[in-house]
Amino acid sequence: MTKDWAVATGHPLATSAAKRILSAGGNAVDAGVAAGLTLGVVQPDLVSVAGVAPIIMFDSQTGMVTSYDGVGGWPEAADVDRMHRDHGDHVPEGILRTVIPAAPASWIRALSCKGTMRFADIAEEAIAAAQDGFVVYPLFADFVASRKEKYARFASTAAIFLPDGKPPLFGQRFLQTDLAWTLEQMVAAEAAAGPDRLAGLAAARAAFYTGPIAERIVAFHAERGGLLTAADLAGYQVREEPTLPIRFRGAEIHCCGAWCQGVSMAQALAMIEQAGPEAANRDGTLNLHFVIEVLKCVFADREAYVTDPDHMPVPQQHLIEPDFIASRLADIGTMSDPMPAPGRINSGQPEVFRIGCADTSHVSVIDGAGNIFSATPSDPSYDTEVVPGTGLSVSSRGSQSRSIPGHLNALAPGKRPRLTPNPILALRDGKPWMAMGTPGGDVQIQAMVQVLLHILDQGKTVKDAVRAPRVATYSFPGSFSPHDMHPNKVMYESDLPSDQVADLAARGHDLSPWPANTWMAGGVCLAMRDATGMTAVADTRRAGTAATAGD
Repeated sequence: MTKDWAVATGHPLATSAAKRILSAGGNAVDAGVAAGLTLGVVQPDLVSVAGVAPIIMFDSQTGMVTSYDGVGGWPEAADVDRMHRDHGDHVPEGILRTVIPAAPASWIRALSCKGTMRFADIAEEAIAAAQDGFVVYPLFADFVASRKEKYARFASTAAIFLPDGKPPLFGQRFLQTDLAWTLEQMVAAEAAAGPDRLAGLAAARAAFYTGPIAERIVAFHAERGGLLTAADLAGYQVREEPTLPIRFRGAEIHCCGAWCQGVSMAQALAMIEQAGPEAANRDGTLNLHFVIEVLKCVFADREAYVTDPDHMPVPQQHLIEPDFIASRLADIGTMSDPMPAPGRINSGQPEVFRIGCADTSHVSVIDGAGNIFSATPSDPSYDTEVVPGTGLSVSSRGSQSRSIPGHLNALAPGKRPRLTPNPILALRDGKPWMAMGTPGGDVQIQAMVQVLLHILDQGKTVKDAVRAPRVATYSFPGSFSPHDMHPNKVMYESDLPSDQVADLAARGHDLSPWPANTWMAGGVCLAMRDATGMTAVADTRRAGTAATAGD
């Protein structure tokens, strides 16, 4: 393997972890898992070590693209009728929205199948950051402070995130010694299994899903009236899922499937590609009206059709078939459609506008051999109870299910919530080209589509494409409880050129400005390999950093 590589992650310590692994001879998967595990420690407001971790990878030796869903299903005790009776239409915050934690299994599956290193090798930075602490940075401090009342609801969560009853301050050191214990249990189990790498990884996984960590999780859920059982944890398996490859401007973009909103990313790209560059671009800039209307159609179809593929009413391929794409393009006019069918749902009362979701992070890695790793780990800590003695806020991703009997995304035993995290990777002429992803909830695919258009249609450098001002539509039911919708609403960063703002206003969009370079517009992490070499860019909108071997 050559020493050339590119890394972009959501936090400097995660980037450092990936750099160390790559410099030591590890591959993109080793580095990506090290970074992803570290993100669960140093971004504990946005990412959980016991959360979700969808992964998409390219193997340069086989030329194959693989994705792991990295999301657990609902516990077997989940009952939508009981949830609706007790809590109404929305899954409540707290322990009842817990689904089976997938991230540890997802990381270890990737290491076992495509990596070269042991768990202890890749966990060094994560354990150190948990045991010795990390310096509180502005986004983390602001996030916890703005949700102080939510963190204070649960004693075990407040004990970590509100030490002495106060949010952590910028510059302080934030400790998570219980989380260090959890990771050390996995390392110790690996060591006890002997020198065989795969046996050691299996033992590390078992420590979490059937060993001392599982015991603490299960006991706490039993004590607090949760649904998760030992059988749920012991029976969990990450699923390898087919990717959805889309030809887009000469590149082959691989998206994840309908178990997340990856199929919506694929549909958006398919619509823009089929319409041609002349539709997405006008007078030397992006035709944002067209892009927004495409996204509104995509989100309408997401609401109508997209759920765990085991429960979808139509095959996911239907949403990217040329005839269907053509029919959706025919619905786009010169003026804004506030709520395109079939997503037209009227609750009968106005909704309070919410600015979006901050949870999630990302890691993109390309190594010198051309292997690609792209993962979007997630799950917040403010909306659930930390399991005492473990430091774990176990996956609260049930927030993206519905407690409405008969709803497409109604919770059910074993059923996966429809994830917002959806990493992508791209090839050109069959060769590795790009890894990309972003936090941002429903803004994720919107941010990535705009970045791709700036690179492939507008000819911007990667750095300029990531930095370019963004827009986001909210004309659809949101993915997170309470699933608000805001017909015709478009947010735009305040440094968007005035002529583009004026054009959107003239076409009937309900516009509101964000601050320039705001975290609400995403936090893209992008690694690229082309004829000029390696490039890595992390969005300055958030706390991410990027590095290449030459840095």
